[in-house]
Parts: sequence; C-alpha cells; structure tokens
Amino acid sequence: MGANLTLRSRMDQLGVTQDELAARCNAALLEITGRPGEMSSRTVRNLLNGSSRRPIGRTCAALERVFGCPVAELGFSTPSSMRQPPEAPVRRRDFIGATTGSAVAAAPVLKQRRSVGMSDVNRAAAGMTALVEADDRQGGHTSLETIALDHRTQVLELQQRNASERVRRALYALAAEYTTIAAWSCIDLRDLDTARRLLHESTTFAGLSQDPPTGMRVWVNFAMLSYQRSNWSEQLAAAQAANASRAARRDPFFGSMGRVRLALAHSSLRDPQSAKKALGLAQENLGKAAEDERPRWTAFYGPAELNHLASVIHNRDGEFASAEAMAHRALAKIPPEFRRNRALATCQLALAQLRQGEPEQATTTAATVFSIMDGAPLPGRMRTLIGDFHRDLFRLAPSTTYARNWADRMRDEWSRA
Repeated sequence: MGANLTLRSRMDQLGVTQDELAARCNAALLEITGRPGEMSSRTVRNLLNGSSRRPIGRTCAALERVFGCPVAELGFSTPSSMRQPPEAPVRRRDFIGATTGSAVAAAPVLKQRRSVGMSDVNRAAAGMTALVEADDRQGGHTSLETIALDHRTQVLELQQRNASERVRRALYALAAEYTTIAAWSCIDLRDLDTARRLLHESTTFAGLSQDPPTGMRVWVNFAMLSYQRSNWSEQLAAAQAANASRAARRDPFFGSMGRVRLALAHSSLRDPQSAKKALGLAQENLGKAAEDERPRWTAFYGPAELNHLASVIHNRDGEFASAEAMAHRALAKIPPEFRRNRALATCQLALAQLRQGEPEQATTTAATVFSIMDGAPLPGRMRTLIGDFHRDLFRLAPSTTYARNWADRMRDEWSRA
C-alpha cells in the first residue's frame, strides 16, 4: 500500500487543500443527489495515503465531478457498483428519456466546464515575461496596452469557473498585473486619463488577490501617474501607501522601492531635506535586501535604477553636479536590454550637464538617446524630458551650430510614428 501520488498531483494542479477538496466533493454530492456529502479532510487523507484504493460509489462520483475525469485517472480502482455492461449507455439513455424531473436535471452535468487549477494560472501567466521585456526595450506603446488587456480578459474568463481560494487569489493577482502593465504603458505614452482608469481597476484586483507585491506595484504606478499629472499631494499619498504596504514592511527590497517614491514626492513638493532623508533610507534598505526570488516586474529595480531616480531628485533640487554623478553611476550598471531606462537616465545626464553650463557636451549626450532607442518611437514621458532639454538649450545657446544640428535631429526623430 503506497501513497496516491496521482491524486496528490491533481490536487496540486487544482490548487486545493485536503479540507477544500472535501468541501468541493460534498458540494458535488449535493448537486448530484440533492443531499450534502459527509466527506472530511480525514476521508481525503485516507485517499492520499493509500488506505482507500477503491472508494465507495458516492465518493467516486464526487471526485469525478470535481476533477472532470474518471476515478481510474486519479489512481483508484472503479468500484463494482459503478461498472456498466457495454449496453448500459443505451439503457441509460432510454431511462433518461422516459423519466422526468431529477433525471433530466442531471443531464447538464455532462456539460459542466472543468475547474481551474494552478496549471491554468501558470499558462495564463506565460505572456507576462514577453510584455515586461517589450516594455524594457521600447517603453509604453499602444500594442503593449492592447495585448496586456487581452490577457486580462482571458484571466477574468477563468475566474468564472470553479476554483479554490488559492487559485482565485492567484488569478486576481494576474489580472492586476496585466491591468497594471496596460496602465503603465499609458503612463509612458502620457495617456493619463486612461492610465488612471486602469489603475483604479488594478487596485480592485490587487485587493482581491491579497498579494503584497502586486499591491505594491499598483501604488508605485499611482505615484508615478500622479507625478505626471502634477498632482503632488496625491503623489505623496500614493508613495506613503506604497511605503506602508505589507510588501515594504516585510522585505527591505520593497521598502527601498517605497522610500525612493517618498523621496520623489518630497522633491516634487520642494522639500529637499525630506527628499534627501527618504533617499538615504532607500539606499540603506536596498543594501539590506537579500537576493530572493521576486516577481519578474521587479527586475528593473536595483542599485542602477536607484541611482537613476537619485539623479532625477538631485536635478529637481538644483544639485546638478550630484545629478550628473548619479546618472553616470546608473548608466554604468543599467543592462543594455533595458533600453528605455538607459535612455531616461541619459536624459537626466544631459539635463544635469546643461544646467551646469555645458550646453555642447549636453547636446552630444542628449543625441545618444536616439541611438539607444534604436529607431523605436519615443514614449511620451521621454518626449517630455527631451522637450525640456530642447527649450533649455535654445534659451542658453540659441545661435550655435550644435543647437541647430540638434534641432534638425530632433525634428527627424519626432516625426517617427
């Protein structure tokens, strides 16, 4: 007598515990017979440890309903009460056709859709990596938003089927992830009204998922959206929510992510002392973070991105030499495949050089943004930074040859679809 590894595997795929399987089997028996079942976690435990290799007919019927397959495929022997001679299907059809009420009502059971398990969640999540990598390379674009929302629709369709609590929470987390990717794409494109609507939806899904990193991601994106909308008080509130989240409290990595958002918000509110304090705590927390496995979307954040955001903060606070130093540090470590992030850090470097009275060097630096993006259309957020640089350049050095050459280059790049 050995453990029933087949049943264990199917339970793992379905994402149910022993108690949850017993409850779902009892619900299935209520549908089949009109009376609730009496299965318990002990019943399931006996099925798993091999004590019960040939369950009674009621138990078999319940298991077949829950898993959507014959009990033989769950590692059990079919009891004699459930075995039918070859002509039984014909007699059963005659019987069902000749009776009313309960027999007819039982017929739709054959059409019931199977339950959703963790294997379905994993398949639904398979498109996530490709979307994150596309965002790393190119930044926000309309097709990215569309594909992310298509994936979300598929996930929400899975929610309409039977699922355990664990699986349902995982599906809500996935819906929040796909919706947040779409929202982030809109932020990058500066389609801010659509981004706000999508982030409100993400907040609902993240709350239903009860997944701390997913909730953290939504608040971080809310803080970024509020900055783009110049709503500084809302930016601070979203950063405070991210910093107070369970993810930030439990993991110094997320704590660092929350603190740097606080630093950015304080900088927006022209509070450089609070910004500097929060930035220091972000750096301290990141130094304490262990090399744990985290969601794929967090790959952008680390010492390089923290230095990039520090450059943003120093540029806003008028500390241009520090901003230049932080931008150089960021560019030394941002991986080449993170093209959008490298281009944004390069924008910060060019702005810092320009504001230190080095317009020609700054213009050379700014021109590399187009090479980094390798012909891809510039996301709206990046266009805003380039536009800031362009205005400052022509205020400082309007008649220079390099400024005119820059204007020609920018006009060509701006016209890309």
